[in-house]
Amino acid sequence: MSTRKSLPYDVTLHVRDTCLCLHVQRAARALARRFDEVLRPLDLTNGQFSLLMSLNRPEPPGMGSVAQLLAMDRTTLTAALKPLERRSLVKITVDKEDKRGRRLALTPAGHALLIATMPVWKKAHAEVDKLLPRSADALRADLIALS
Repeated sequence: MSTRKSLPYDVTLHVRDTCLCLHVQRAARALARRFDEVLRPLDLTNGQFSLLMSLNRPEPPGMGSVAQLLAMDRTTLTAALKPLERRSLVKITVDKEDKRGRRLALTPAGHALLIATMPVWKKAHAEVDKLLPRSADALRADLIALS
């Protein structure tokens, strides 16, 4: 005879319908697929686009600040940088002030690719904004508050 307690199915339905984590994950995956699709002709993923955009700064940032901005650990960032470095879109250099650190910079090819992505990104973003039943600015503010 089993003494295992069961979890009623209505609890599953409640979690399905109310879990913010689930809904944010589903929305993030849907958005990622949408942006991957529109960026594919430029041979970029949405993650690579975000990474390249995070490097578009007056001074090359360090690994830590980029990892923090993108909410990823340094190991994941290092792996994400490799294909961009192989394509000569990103240059990684030793930090002159701290030889243990690395600075990340867009190359001229990386900068040119970012410029080329902007019309595609703007169009896709405008389409997503139109799909939202309420203000995209309010959603952004709510997501920022969570992060």
